Amino acid sequence: MSVMNPVKAGPRGRQRRDRLWALLTFDRLITGPVIHLVYWAGLGAIIVAAFSVVGASIGVALRKGSWAAILLAIPVLVVGLLIVGAVGLIWRAFCEFYVAIFRIGDDLAALRRVAEAEQDRGA
Repeated sequence: MSVMNPVKAGPRGRQRRDRLWALLTFDRLITGPVIHLVYWAGLGAIIVAAFSVVGASIGVALRKGSWAAILLAIPVLVVGLLIVGAVGLIWRAFCEFYVAIFRIGDDLAALRRVAEAEQDRGA
């Protein structure tokens, strides 16, 4: 006859449960890693916009076929690519701002843990 004991969670099960608990209680924030994905998705959209600027300027120049259209397409291409470059820099700064905000939050949490540990030692 065998006795049925409940299966105790090993270290792996405990780690998963701790990770899930940290996510559910906001002890661990997931916005930091997610902002990297958002950055790359936005950068992809900006690259698509750059290709559309190039395609539009070349398309207008070829469609009209005159020298005036070709001479007009060149400044449109240059200005369009400069605007796309500026938008890329602004997007980078925007995403870095959010990463910095969340790192400040992580640093404050670490400082709080250190201060609590010092209070426990002193008391």
